Amino acid sequence: MSTVDATAGWDRLIEHDRVHGSLYTDPAIYEAELERIWYRTWVFVGHVSEVPEPNDYVVKSIGPQPVIMTRDKQGEIHLLLNRCTHRANLVCDAPRGNSSAFRCPYHGWTFSNTGRLLGYPFNSGYDGREAKRELGLGRVARIGIYEGFVFGSFAEEGPTLLEHLGAAREALDRLVALSPSGELDLSAGWLQHKVKANWKMLVENETDGYHPQFVHSSIFSVAQSGIGELYGEESTALSRDLGNGHTENDLRPEFRRIGQPLGWFGTTPDRVPDYVAQLEAAKGVEQARELLIDGSPHVMLFPNLFIAEIQLFVIQPLAVDETVQHVTAVQYKGAPDMNRRMLQQTIGSVGPAGFLLADDSEMYERNQRGVHARSPEWVVLKRGTHRERLDEDGHLVGDATDEVPQRAIWRHYRRLMEAGA
Repeated sequence: MSTVDATAGWDRLIEHDRVHGSLYTDPAIYEAELERIWYRTWVFVGHVSEVPEPNDYVVKSIGPQPVIMTRDKQGEIHLLLNRCTHRANLVCDAPRGNSSAFRCPYHGWTFSNTGRLLGYPFNSGYDGREAKRELGLGRVARIGIYEGFVFGSFAEEGPTLLEHLGAAREALDRLVALSPSGELDLSAGWLQHKVKANWKMLVENETDGYHPQFVHSSIFSVAQSGIGELYGEESTALSRDLGNGHTENDLRPEFRRIGQPLGWFGTTPDRVPDYVAQLEAAKGVEQARELLIDGSPHVMLFPNLFIAEIQLFVIQPLAVDETVQHVTAVQYKGAPDMNRRMLQQTIGSVGPAGFLLADDSEMYERNQRGVHARSPEWVVLKRGTHRERLDEDGHLVGDATDEVPQRAIWRHYRRLMEAGA
């Protein structure tokens, strides 16, 4: 299929239960995605705990665009483009720090951490002060914060952040509810894993309940975690379309059936007594028990934030066939015993020598090589179409191993791409 056909006829590339392979390989489609998805919708950027003090900053991204997330001296969060407005040099090299200003190393232009141009050397070369008023750092047009999660949108107008999150807000609420203080601390640092694969391969995989028993069988058997059974044919867990491209593997039905507090984490309350006591004091014994049985969510927020129980993943596309996955451990503010365990498990599963992410990365790259084949041209997403149903909230659900999430992602993707045509 030619590039012209690909970018003009999304209905010919995306059907209800299959998508065309060129969606993962065509550079023109990738460029269209940047404009119509990454630079128009809400994208997760970072968390307020990463810039806790006035003048703190951290370097982030929206897709391939480098962004500086700052907290000014009044405590306000800003998202600035990491590009000098003079000759395009990066104004910030350090991944994080504390500074009220950024100085371009090329010609010495200096900007405040709110983006305002403060000055430039040899200012007699400029007639008047127009440059100072007009040449501040580029800014992300809109910033939205929910439960400490910072999102940005380059679009001046569009749906609000709450409209974008929709039903997925509940997943963020559930995650934060497990913190006795009601706050997260995502300052443990981020690991970066680069794969030679299209970014949508990763988005599809995050809530794919069909692969864990096969791809992750080795780590499941070694750890004796019982996680594999959650994604089996007999599991009562659900796959769910939350709307707006957000998807979920809802494991709560299985956890409730088992009825073991902290079973989702592979431990018991006596192993983290301080954390359990704190949660009971904050929520009450009954509600704390319910929270500890249900556990943390397994949700993909389109297009780039994945909550995987004890870890957060951020997807960053760099090219049509190159993606970076940033990952950090979930940490509950003021719960050191639980945090230590979550950090250790994160290192063991998705750290440099971890098994879990290495398994997935291998599959992404194998898939990417496979979609270049001339025949068959299509990727099949039929699993569970005959048993899709609506839950009590009106969301489309399927069995744990069904491809309800993948079909949901592509429906939303098509709407966004057609809207921007």
